[in-house]
Amino acid sequence: MARIRLGMVGGGNDAFIGGVHRIASRIDGHFELVAGALSSTPDKARASAEALGLDPARSYGSFEEMAEAEAARADGIEAVSIVTPNHVHYPAARAFLSRGIHVICDKPLTATFADAEAMEKAVAESKALFILTHNYTGYPMIRQARQMVADGLLGRIRIVQAEYPQDWLTDAVETEGVKQAEWRTDPERSGAGGSIGDIGTHAYNLACFVSGLTGTELAADLQSFGAGRRLDDNAHILLRYDGGARGMLWCSQVAPGNENGLRLRIYGETGGLEWAQEDPNYLWFTPHGEATRRLTRNGPGAIAAATSVSRIPSGHPEGYLEGFATIYAEAAEAIRAVQGGASRDAVMGVLPGIGAGLEGMAFIRACVASAGNNAAWTRL
Repeated sequence: MARIRLGMVGGGNDAFIGGVHRIASRIDGHFELVAGALSSTPDKARASAEALGLDPARSYGSFEEMAEAEAARADGIEAVSIVTPNHVHYPAARAFLSRGIHVICDKPLTATFADAEAMEKAVAESKALFILTHNYTGYPMIRQARQMVADGLLGRIRIVQAEYPQDWLTDAVETEGVKQAEWRTDPERSGAGGSIGDIGTHAYNLACFVSGLTGTELAADLQSFGAGRRLDDNAHILLRYDGGARGMLWCSQVAPGNENGLRLRIYGETGGLEWAQEDPNYLWFTPHGEATRRLTRNGPGAIAAATSVSRIPSGHPEGYLEGFATIYAEAAEAIRAVQGGASRDAVMGVLPGIGAGLEGMAFIRACVASAGNNAAWTRL
């Protein structure tokens, strides 16, 4: 089957997440990168395109130029990956959605809630798909956990705990020329959320994805421990879910000794589940009153929800890049189905889309509002 022609906005030389998206798009062979507006700096855009072996004629100085030119080509891009700072997500996505080009966008959805609402309108008015890369939903044991909850193996859910600690902003590296820190701590480019937007949205999305629950209220205590830092770098959040479940979420980028410690724990009336991103091939399941069981991707107890998105044999580590690749593989399947005449709603499956993006933005907005009101309970 012909590979889907892919473009990229952002992700030039030295951009970590751009490289991740490119690798993920190639793992299962569904996409071929053929065009890019890889930087807002023309010289860097050209150098980045040359390093990737792109046709110089398809290296563009802006996403507007790229969208117009590629839409006019018979062999133009069919999909675009947007891997820029948050404030560019909406205008870039709009440029491609309005031309019927499918969009695969990094999270969070946008920098502002106004842009999020405008993005929702742009998606509704387009015939193209919009996919948000909450990549942790692509891990095999996360898929298994979601299915186990849906199958009732935990009974009625009571408690949902998510945490996501890192330590890379313990020092004020945004003042030392670290580009990834510069824009993430800048409200003009990142939006109103610091750690809650960058990693808190991942933790919240994962908790909802696996539990099947929707948050209704939260109480958030946000801190900016970094000297002069304008956005939060640590947050403690209490959550209330529909159906009566209660939750806690901690995210931090100033917790020394933590690299990428995303964890999820879900407890119901008849059992509990635990999963850790840094040891992702295992899921710990405890039926009430029984010994804890270690479930693996392809071992005894693995179900189709996990094995269908697992690529390598048991005992071989599979993680971040493969989880990302699952999102790209499912995006390719959805794109081809739409090209074959299927409706957009029918093809999304468990892929995160505009709904997940809006939920993430509502989470950020509620956290900021709650923290500004002495951590008062705030509707999501």
